[in-house]
Amino acid sequence: MRARKISADVLEADIHGMYEEDARRYLENLLSNPGKGIREIVVIHGYSHGQVLQNMVRRKLKHPRIAAKLLSLNPGSTRLLLR
Repeated sequence: MRARKISADVLEADIHGMYEEDARRYLENLLSNPGKGIREIVVIHGYSHGQVLQNMVRRKLKHPRIAAKLLSLNPGSTRLLLR
């Protein structure tokens, strides 16, 4: 998998190089079962080779577990805060 735990309650999911639909399905699956105690997923989508994945994560991705989407100072990542 492309997700790794970076702290006790945060996962990092790298979707670089994935097609939009594959990345969406992967993130929806991860959101449905993130693991015990996970409160945040940091999605690494990149930005320098187009913004398809960035736009999918920031604008199109919907899931009942997402409480908020936070933009970071790094334009290649987005933080998903979970309910």
